[in-house]
Amino acid sequence: MSTFSPRPGPDSVTAAPTNRGMLKPAWQLALRWVLTLGLLGAVVVYLDTEALVVRLGQLSPGIVALALAITVVQVVVSAWRWRYTSARLGLELPLGPAIGEYYLATFLNQLLPGGVMGDVNRAWRHGRDSRKQVSAANAVLIERFSGQLVMAAVSAVLLVAWWPFSAGAVSETSVNSLEPGQGWLVFTVPAILIAGGLIGLIFRRPLIRYLYHLRADLTRSLLVWPVVAVQIGASLVVVGSYLAVFLLLAWGLAEPGTGFPWQTLLPLSAALLLAMALPVTVAGWGVREGMAAVLWPLAGLAPEQGVALSVAYGLLVLVSSLPGAVVLLKPGGVASAAPEVQVEERI
Repeated sequence: MSTFSPRPGPDSVTAAPTNRGMLKPAWQLALRWVLTLGLLGAVVVYLDTEALVVRLGQLSPGIVALALAITVVQVVVSAWRWRYTSARLGLELPLGPAIGEYYLATFLNQLLPGGVMGDVNRAWRHGRDSRKQVSAANAVLIERFSGQLVMAAVSAVLLVAWWPFSAGAVSETSVNSLEPGQGWLVFTVPAILIAGGLIGLIFRRPLIRYLYHLRADLTRSLLVWPVVAVQIGASLVVVGSYLAVFLLLAWGLAEPGTGFPWQTLLPLSAALLLAMALPVTVAGWGVREGMAAVLWPLAGLAPEQGVALSVAYGLLVLVSSLPGAVVLLKPGGVASAAPEVQVEERI
């Protein structure tokens, strides 16, 4: 069993969560699969699946190809942001390998519960190569935090500026027009998401303590000028690509002659992005579709349209992450078992 002992210097100031510490017990992983399948099952039971399939069949290959091209830009900019963050912490990370590792992390996040195990692997592989486990873990955590922070801010602005509720789109008529099953979803899905989010926070208490002791690296790689401007700029491009893919797919799924209410679809898509950030299911499946089934009819739109958009987005992300499988299959691409990392606990 190999052991890592931090040397004097920045890497020994803060103990990063170990690989074993960040891995979830089997029952937690199983619970996320159950929750994912349960939410998807509820959506399937209470919606017109035939109409859903018909809408998905409307997507043209050209729309899909263009959306996949946008995801390439998304991954490249995200990898560059990770490289920039790592450089601020004194770590070398060439852009080419960073892109490959980012694809691999995205691919693993699509298959493993929680949506972060690919990033755990990304941090471990970088720390293994650089022999600076703590700084590598901090770089990944700060890079993800930067993206999530900007995504939350952009989503909040969109929801406040264009939220259909405030524009009167959610009327008594639209609420009363819900089918009995959809009305059940209006109360059940948000309740499940809130409970799941609280459970996720409880199980992340060690990570919260770790974040408190992360202040020095956080300042160097995110909170000082002009670093903060660079991080925000890169994250804005990434979030913009998320929303662009949503709108492009929504345009491809729209029925001819029905119009394209992008002013409404943009904040709704932002709401789906926020829901996907909750680490309660596998790759956001179930959460995303459940929220779409609730929000679209409340905004006066067909729930099948929102769920079809959610499913199309999930499948597109999965397909766009397939280059990560190539990285996974490369000789020596992933160790068969990560070594146990032992660091001095100072939290």
